[in-house]
Amino acid sequence: MWKIRNFKSLFNIWSILSFIAILLVLVPNINILLNIFNPVTDNWEHIQKYLLKDYIVNSTILIFFTGIFSILIGLIPAWFVTQFEFPFRNFFKWALVLPLAIPPYIGAYTYNGLLSYTGVIQTSLRRFGIAINLEYFDIMSMSGAIFIYTIFLFPYVYIITRSFLSKQSASLVEAATTLGRSSFETFWHVILPISRGAIVAGSSLVILETLNDYGVVKYFGIPTFSTAIFKTWFAMGDSNSAIRLSALLMALVFGLLLLEKFSRGGKRFSYSTTNIKPISRKKLSGIKAYMTSGFCFSIFSVGFLIPTLQLLHWSWLSYTDVLDIEFLLFAINSIFVALIASTLIIVIAIIIANTVRISDNILSKIYSKIAILGYSIPGAVIAIGILLFFIALDNRIEAIYKLLNFGPNELALKSSIIMLIFAYIIRFLGIGYNSVESGFDRVGNNFFEASRTLGVGITETFFKVDLPMIKPAVMSGFLLVLIEVLKELPLTLILRPFNFDTLSSKAFEYAGNEMIHEAAISSIIIILVCGVAIYRIHTVGDKEGKDVHSN
Repeated sequence: MWKIRNFKSLFNIWSILSFIAILLVLVPNINILLNIFNPVTDNWEHIQKYLLKDYIVNSTILIFFTGIFSILIGLIPAWFVTQFEFPFRNFFKWALVLPLAIPPYIGAYTYNGLLSYTGVIQTSLRRFGIAINLEYFDIMSMSGAIFIYTIFLFPYVYIITRSFLSKQSASLVEAATTLGRSSFETFWHVILPISRGAIVAGSSLVILETLNDYGVVKYFGIPTFSTAIFKTWFAMGDSNSAIRLSALLMALVFGLLLLEKFSRGGKRFSYSTTNIKPISRKKLSGIKAYMTSGFCFSIFSVGFLIPTLQLLHWSWLSYTDVLDIEFLLFAINSIFVALIASTLIIVIAIIIANTVRISDNILSKIYSKIAILGYSIPGAVIAIGILLFFIALDNRIEAIYKLLNFGPNELALKSSIIMLIFAYIIRFLGIGYNSVESGFDRVGNNFFEASRTLGVGITETFFKVDLPMIKPAVMSGFLLVLIEVLKELPLTLILRPFNFDTLSSKAFEYAGNEMIHEAAISSIIIILVCGVAIYRIHTVGDKEGKDVHSN
């Protein structure tokens, strides 16, 4: 029999609001499942016969090689930064995260411009009389797409692996050194096996982001599931085929998530003592120190410095043609939508995370799983599910529109900004939830239980006790969500209201029309805002880490 305490926890205001939020998260998936058995069209038969194989093969090639290369590029600097002391280490520790500030589609058109016939690289080579084979500079290919995804998404592997390694005990490395193992052998035989879970988690995020992307594959002309969903919905006007493609993509994603779970195996690494001495970094000197710094600088340059400098140059060439009232309007649109969505996401994340923490029952565990579900589903799939939901909702309340004498297109939910913000909430709730949950895990339940023992209510305890302590986690979660919303493209392109542009959609539109210089200013604003947010997250994280060690 349930305890009275557990029974009451199901019906407080926190649990009721969490239940409503969870239902909303499930909306797009439920709508796709409900509509998957709609009548088969001729378009679908054509897709099955001639195109589906290419979608599967291309998507598989992209995620496989991007995942492998991201592990290689992300793991090595994570090990260097954690294990060694070398010139500019403190800078590279956070600077290697900055490639995440550049959306892959922006990186794609930037590198295409750099490597084109009139780009700075080929122009410089011709100026020095160096023979050029144009084939080597064609980045608009499958290998080019893999390069773009790898160099702008590898920080997911780097961040998670670095965080994991920084918490490992020095005894592991010291034991390997005592046995005569070199740094490379220690890395290969000790660090790599225990880091498998972190590596898999980081590479899984890379793969999910690759499947979610639309801008790169559209710009490079590579047929994948995301481009197919856009094409069938907008170009063909075939919602049934788009729904089936979305369902197949969902199946692929869930298959990958199951594979990730099994690939971690049943192994767990833990310590039998709480007396854990953190890894003490080994100081490098001479050629090793400069080679390590050079390696990190090369990755930083290719992933952030070079494309940013190129975009700044293009911005200087085109600012007089771009900066006007219209540009100001869609810049305001971007900031407004990002702030509203990020605020709502963090509020909902706090509600769900607090409910999960105070309610010890199976329902709360289900909530925690569903809360992070949206981030695993590509944006194009979420967009289709939300469109179906809002179209059905509009049809249901059409009588109210008529009663209020509104025109057929007025107050239509399916053409409002509400739909776009709703989509952002579903897509990025997992990011906010993970940040808030980590904050609750850090402070524990002792203060909460002490406050409740004194007769203070759950809500009052949260605002007076819990919220001040988890403020850094809330701030980090807000900034992370803000970054993702500013960068998001598929959801924005599909669900934005008519004549409503954002920085991301405008940059993509300019690039698609071969107006690369004009796309630069929108892109550089996104990068600068995201870069500042990343630095702020880094400083908050460092402060938390110092507080923990001082305690």
